[in-house]
Amino acid sequence: MLSAHSFPICSPSSTGAGNATEAGSSKGWGRLHSGTCLSCVGGEGSGEGQGQILQRFPEKDWEDNPFPQGIELFCQPSGWQLCPERNPPTFFVAVLTDINSERHYCACLTFWEPAEPTQEAVCTEDATEREEEVDEGGPAQLSPATPGPPGQLFAPKTLVLVSRLDHAEVFRNSLGLIYTIHVEGLNVGLENVIGNLLTCVIPLAGGSQRTISLGAGDRQVIQTPLADSLPVSRCSVALLFRQLGITNVLSLFCAALTEHKVLFLSRSYQRLSDACRGLLALLFPLRYSFTYVPILPAQLLEVLSTPTPFIIGVNAAFQAETQELLDVIIADLDGGTVTVPECVHIPPLPEPLQSQTHSVLSMVLDPELELADLAFPPPSTNASSLKMQDKELRAVFLRLFAQLLQGYRWCLHMVRIHPEPVIRFHKAAFLGQRGLVEDDFLMKVLEGMAFAGFVSERGVPYRATDLFDELVAHEVARMRADENHPQRVLRHVRELAEQLYKNENPYPAVAMHKVQRPGEASHLRRAPRPFPRLDDGVVQWIVDQAAAKMQGAPPAVKAERRTTVPSGPPMTAILERSGGLHGSSARRLEVVRNCISYVFEGKMLEAKKLLPAVLRALKGRAARRCLTQELHLHVQQNRAVLDHQQFDFIVRIMNCCLQDCTSLDEHGIAAALLPLVTAFCRKLSPGVTQFAYSCVQEHVVWSTPQFWEAMFYGDVQTHIRALYLEPAEDRDHVQAGDVSAPEDERSALDVASEQRRLWPTLSREKQQELVQKEESTVFSQAIHYANRMSYLLLPLDSSRSRLLRERAGLGDLESASNSLVTNSMAGSVAESYDTESGFEDAETCDVAGAVVRFINRFVDKVCTESGVTSDHLKGLHVMVPDIVQMHIETLEAVHRESKRLPPIQKPKLLRPRLLPGEECVLDGLRVYLLPDGREEGAGGSGGGPALLPAEGAVFLTTYRVIFTGMPTDPLVGEQVVVRSFPVAALTKEKRISVQTPVDQLLQDGLQLRSCTFQLLRMAFDEEVGSDSAELFRKQLHKLRYPPDIRGTFAFTLGSTHAPGRPPRATKDKGPSLKTLSRNLVKNAKKTIGRQYVTRKKYSPPSWEHRGQPPPEDQEDEISVSEELEPSTLTPSSALKPSDRMTMSSLVERACCRDYQRLGLGTLSSSLSRAKSEPFRISPVNRMYAICRSYPGLLIVPQSVQDNALQRVSRCYRQNRFPVVCWRSGRSKAVLLRSGGLHGKGVVGLFKAQNAPSPGQSQADSSSLEQEKYLQAVVSSMPRFADASGRNTLSGFSSAHVGGHGKWSSVRASGRSGGLGVDVGSRLAGRDMLSPPQANGAPPDPGFLQPQRAALYIIGDKAQLKGVRPDPLQQWELVPIEVFEARQVKASFKKLLKACVPGCPASEPGPASFLRSLEDSEWLIQIHKLLQVSVLVVELLDSGSSVLVSLEDGWDITTQVVSLVQLLSDPFYRTLEGFRLLVEKEWLSFGHRFSHRGAHTLAGQSSGFTPVFLQFLDCVHQVHLQFPMEFEFSPFYLKFLGYHHASRRFRTFLLDSDYERIELGLLYEEKGERRGQQACRSVWEYVDRLSKRTPVFYNYMYAPEDTEVLRPYSNVSNLKLWDFYTEETLAEGPPYDWELAQGPPEPPEEERPEGGAPQSRRRAVWPCYDSRPRAQPDAISRLLEELQRLETELGRPPERWKDTWDRVKAAQRVEARADGRGTPSSLLVSSVPHHRRSLGVYLQEGPVGSTLSLSLDSDQSSGSTASSSRQAARRSTSTLYSQFQTAESENRSYEGTLYKKGAFMKPWKARWFVLDKTKHQLRYYDHRVDTECKGVIDLAEVEAVAPGTPTMGAPKTVDEKAFFDVKTTRRVYNFCAQDVPSAQQWVDQIQSCLSDA
Repeated sequence: MLSAHSFPICSPSSTGAGNATEAGSSKGWGRLHSGTCLSCVGGEGSGEGQGQILQRFPEKDWEDNPFPQGIELFCQPSGWQLCPERNPPTFFVAVLTDINSERHYCACLTFWEPAEPTQEAVCTEDATEREEEVDEGGPAQLSPATPGPPGQLFAPKTLVLVSRLDHAEVFRNSLGLIYTIHVEGLNVGLENVIGNLLTCVIPLAGGSQRTISLGAGDRQVIQTPLADSLPVSRCSVALLFRQLGITNVLSLFCAALTEHKVLFLSRSYQRLSDACRGLLALLFPLRYSFTYVPILPAQLLEVLSTPTPFIIGVNAAFQAETQELLDVIIADLDGGTVTVPECVHIPPLPEPLQSQTHSVLSMVLDPELELADLAFPPPSTNASSLKMQDKELRAVFLRLFAQLLQGYRWCLHMVRIHPEPVIRFHKAAFLGQRGLVEDDFLMKVLEGMAFAGFVSERGVPYRATDLFDELVAHEVARMRADENHPQRVLRHVRELAEQLYKNENPYPAVAMHKVQRPGEASHLRRAPRPFPRLDDGVVQWIVDQAAAKMQGAPPAVKAERRTTVPSGPPMTAILERSGGLHGSSARRLEVVRNCISYVFEGKMLEAKKLLPAVLRALKGRAARRCLTQELHLHVQQNRAVLDHQQFDFIVRIMNCCLQDCTSLDEHGIAAALLPLVTAFCRKLSPGVTQFAYSCVQEHVVWSTPQFWEAMFYGDVQTHIRALYLEPAEDRDHVQAGDVSAPEDERSALDVASEQRRLWPTLSREKQQELVQKEESTVFSQAIHYANRMSYLLLPLDSSRSRLLRERAGLGDLESASNSLVTNSMAGSVAESYDTESGFEDAETCDVAGAVVRFINRFVDKVCTESGVTSDHLKGLHVMVPDIVQMHIETLEAVHRESKRLPPIQKPKLLRPRLLPGEECVLDGLRVYLLPDGREEGAGGSGGGPALLPAEGAVFLTTYRVIFTGMPTDPLVGEQVVVRSFPVAALTKEKRISVQTPVDQLLQDGLQLRSCTFQLLRMAFDEEVGSDSAELFRKQLHKLRYPPDIRGTFAFTLGSTHAPGRPPRATKDKGPSLKTLSRNLVKNAKKTIGRQYVTRKKYSPPSWEHRGQPPPEDQEDEISVSEELEPSTLTPSSALKPSDRMTMSSLVERACCRDYQRLGLGTLSSSLSRAKSEPFRISPVNRMYAICRSYPGLLIVPQSVQDNALQRVSRCYRQNRFPVVCWRSGRSKAVLLRSGGLHGKGVVGLFKAQNAPSPGQSQADSSSLEQEKYLQAVVSSMPRFADASGRNTLSGFSSAHVGGHGKWSSVRASGRSGGLGVDVGSRLAGRDMLSPPQANGAPPDPGFLQPQRAALYIIGDKAQLKGVRPDPLQQWELVPIEVFEARQVKASFKKLLKACVPGCPASEPGPASFLRSLEDSEWLIQIHKLLQVSVLVVELLDSGSSVLVSLEDGWDITTQVVSLVQLLSDPFYRTLEGFRLLVEKEWLSFGHRFSHRGAHTLAGQSSGFTPVFLQFLDCVHQVHLQFPMEFEFSPFYLKFLGYHHASRRFRTFLLDSDYERIELGLLYEEKGERRGQQACRSVWEYVDRLSKRTPVFYNYMYAPEDTEVLRPYSNVSNLKLWDFYTEETLAEGPPYDWELAQGPPEPPEEERPEGGAPQSRRRAVWPCYDSRPRAQPDAISRLLEELQRLETELGRPPERWKDTWDRVKAAQRVEARADGRGTPSSLLVSSVPHHRRSLGVYLQEGPVGSTLSLSLDSDQSSGSTASSSRQAARRSTSTLYSQFQTAESENRSYEGTLYKKGAFMKPWKARWFVLDKTKHQLRYYDHRVDTECKGVIDLAEVEAVAPGTPTMGAPKTVDEKAFFDVKTTRRVYNFCAQDVPSAQQWVDQIQSCLSDA
């Protein structure tokens, strides 16, 4: 008989029906084994006998399957009886199910033989499947004394073939053949036939076919189905419908699915087994897993009273005995009826599926029905064959299941993947998504065993798939579309039927069977003999032979095709049950969203207005889901702290959501809220936080175990999925994975499928590791859930334990007595709960006990199902009581505090936006922000709303102090107020005592003032304890004054430095000096470029020397420098390796880049050019030995030796001896800077330790050195080199001088309101009282012409006492009185107070502000700086050099020197130039940023001195007067002003280059180690930002090449910088661009506001909104618009600068075409009095100062002349149309040249531009091209030489027109149009080089 279906040889591991799919689909071959059993004789009459097995083959069981016991009963189900006549042979197949749920098919062929009274039964003990057995009915022990019967009796004998495979036809034929051989007496050995039958090899599955023969001239073809997961029904389904009809079969179908008992009755055994087979086939893809006995023997009828469901068939003869069964549905196949007892309710299919299925079935069964009413019916259609109809009926049910279960895979939870998949089905979600929660039928199906089997069998993500998988995944949409088209449905049914038919009959045209059959009525003939006893030995020998042969041959196994099971589209509800009134209208959802956003923005009034609408909307499922999504958006890092008002609101809405949830939570609302109820919380008091879960416990869902299980499994799935989606290194074995799907989108099932596919390929250890990981994942989730459950099950107040008892789940789980006791005692608990009675109340324990039991049951169930180890499980059981107990203790405090809640409702704290890398140090302390004395914020004369006082919180981060809140004035509306400043900018903090605005209590407060002109005047809320306030102050102080500069934000951000490391650890310095050498050695030659080309190679420093710092303990620089004296250091000869490396890096710095541009100095003495150079670059300070605060390379006169510099330096403060920092390109005069001179005695004091006698002589020698040095400076100047005995300024008439000595002083007593007579009017260049120059215009340059010294030394009056006048009068001293740093500090304090008073002024109005502004003397200091700077500019412009030697040389000196360069050199007025100026004069020359900014604890006492800010203010004043000369916008100056104090960038930290090198800062900017991190340099940040937005660019930039600016400096011409006064409360200071540029206001129509239609107009409030953002200038607006349009068109947006340059170029071309004159005159012509020309000053008084661009309308101090009005009008109209590119202004020489491309490229004509300002040679494609194609930096040019034509050069040109330009990188070949133009180009380039 056929070998076991599920035990193919190829797949020995598979067991049981549960894995039938897997097993069945393994395709291989099995043995065909069979058995015949001769059955026995019965006694006379109709006495019942007992069947006995006469013979069985094989004698022993097959190894892989036992022989079914009790087979005798099934051979004669109605009992073994003798019968008086010969009946024809009968055949049927009974089905037995063994203990492993394996089905055994017993084919029984019964025939009758004359009974022999004395026949003995032979019974073999052992039996196995696939054996031949002969059963006999044993007689009912007739005693020998009984008389013999009158007639012949016949006893039944049965041949039984038992098989695990279901091939009924083959069984029938094979048994029939044996019977035929016996009856017809054919000459064939029965032993051979049986042996062959037992050893036939037949295919198992996969649609193969095989012909077998049993050796009796017979032939049979065995076909196996294609997929053995699909049942084989032959015609059984069609017959079932024919016998019972559609309605009855549908009832039986529903009954079987909902686990009712079904009994079939019929007189035919074959029909019974067919009906049962048919019903099972309809249930596919579910497998029936209860009792299934198609033919029940009479002896076992008591089985029918079993309590479990069953499908059983019984002979109709026993109908009477089935009458008393009360709960069994009886189907009478012969009568066509189905009887359902009254007590049984069979749930019908859900509508509309029930009616749809019914109609499709009737179309299949009765196609004529559709045509019955037609007037002209078509000729009759041929009905399908019975077999085909059978498949069509099955197809209908297959579609039904696909519709019922569509999307089921989206509700599967992968709980484990390895070692075996564990899968759970989320029933509630499935029902909820389908809208079938109330449906009885589906509910029961999903809870049934069959569905559980379905999930475990079909849930597996990686397996063989079949027709149903395809159907449910891919055809659902089609079925939905076909619903109303019967013909399309029918077509689909037929397609499916074809597939089912093909599955059963893969080879339709098979050869017919050929099997001998007995002749007609052969059973009536007398048999030649009884069925013989067969020879066991022969049969066994044949079996052994075949077995031996089989062993040798390898099994032919077809690899099973396993794939990832398709999930199909995600579920959408077929039936929207909630429908009607509460449909998910978008408007409702909008209301819910708005309400939630109002709550979180703290707009509680608005939220309350919407509440009723929200509560109504929440009846709908979509609104509830929308609500949970919205709430999720407001949870950060699993926590959201609300204020009381918000908390109550959120809890109320949550409760409203949950009250409509059933215990199943089918829509996942409770599931979505579960993480939220543990996230939303409020602080009740310090250390006590109440979470939302304590207020939403009264819902049945929390006590439903199924809910928790589903949640648990869902979370486990998420974590298991994440486990396998970890980064690649954790899963290198997944290489072959599905690369195409983005990791994040793969569902858990996809991941599981992938893992199952890889599982067999993994090593044993890896498998173990994965199993362990999964197990611990499940375990940790179990702990998490134990906590969560305790949160939601333990009531806040344990006296409410009654409520807990009454909840569905817990109530049922407790014993009745228990709950009675609790109820009776509940009253007393409240009082005793808080008392410290030393023992816990009974109630508490009781509640705790109930919860612990509930959690333990849950934990047991889920952990067992998901394979958690028993140790872990025990651990959990130990933990649960502790978890519960801890939680109870927490709740005590919460309950106690919640009773004390203050009645007042506070708004929610608004969280500030933080920069990347900025971290919160102290979370929000609730405070009131009080008005700071400025009127605007408090709604003063500006007319804006009263934004202050505001209620909110103050946050302290690593970078800023931030207040966020809302105005307390209810009329203002709900505007967010933000005020913040960098911690580093804090200048003063004082405690104050103030009244809170709301309840007028006196509260502690704090006033924080910052140098960025923000003032936080705060009153702490009463809930903020004094300790919190104190902690805030301490933390603030710690952040403001870190012990070491490394503790500042610029370092801690993205840096690995531990803050607070000792500042001078040698460990730190090594790397920093090494860094110097790393990349830069090779750059040194390149950068200093042409000036010292040496042919020798650099040898990089050896490791021992690298990075040796100067000896640290010797603070005395001189002793260090003595060692370096002897040589004039040149890179080629004398630099030691370690020096050279420092050198090369110094060369990179800004100073050197600028010196090249200015053509100052050379490093080498070996070049011939060097001799003619008056100055050189000296590396004497390269180790910072002479002067720590100077840069490493300095410009000194060529004639001074380095060792002399050492001595000169001693005469100056801080050793800052005079060095050159700028040279005028026109007059060749130089600007020098130094520290002030030491006083006589002081010098001696300072140098005491070196000098033998600190006497006069030393001072004198120093003075001599100093004089020599000054003499050298004078000699270096071209026109004074040989002159002597010049006149000085002393010949000036005393009328100019006033009464106080030669130069008088530039001192003014600010209080007297004007400049004193002693200001030194010659400096101002005018008579004090002369009206034409009343606004501080500089003097006529001619006034100094007649007598002029070569060098003017501008110094402090006090300092210049010790300096002898120059005997030759080549230099002249200009003593002036300047203010000191401490005066700047004092003045700034007053300025701060004036701009941000801190408390309301006594007399409101502008007068008091102006008075306090004047008192601060800030503008007077600005005036002095500008005055001195303009003086120096004049001197330089007239050809005299100037040495600025004030104070220590690092404050006012720096201000003056920088201003002079800015006014004199247009380059410094570009973005790049200004950066260079700041880097050179402020950073390299050692302005003490850290000291002046009090950056560390050490500098705390010195306080904040804004020297740099004062300089920026001066630049701002110049910018106001000359708006067209600056490439940068005023915002750029404010930006630098803000960030020089903010410590966000490292640029403005530390006091000198020396310190920066020590910290390793200086050269890291070169980028060798910098990854993608935050900008550390402010310049880098500006560059990045400039690419994105024109915020730093000045659109009015249109410079004149040679313009030297001479601004008015009188106080009346100065403006208070708006940086000091402006504020944007909407978003805080706008200088942290990432924060300020929040999302712009949405256009009105998109704005999610409910209510009235909105106007498109918007109020812009002073002090609140940012005006430039609300109303950008026209050009910015157009650029924004352009970018928006580009984005809409899908084009990559162009950089704004490119657009701008292109527009300007186009305008220039147009202007030329219109003949409006040359481009350079365009602006001048339209702006008559714009102070352009060099020597002409405006004499028109007030009109002149009215800038005709009307930039500053109030600058005019009187009449506005009509001319200027017209000019203003004209200029604004032509301003934008006549702009030119920046390039055009700097074109010193231009023309066409041919240029040879790089290697292998041709010659091309290009338009070349020589630019002396930027020191570049640029080239363009053609003359009007704005895109620069390339730049040759003149700093890199080594030589310009005649060239020779190369291949491809222009033919017609003279050879002499070729020339080469050689740079450090390559040689450029050029060709001019003719020889003269070539010569001109060479001369121009040479002159450029020599200028430099």
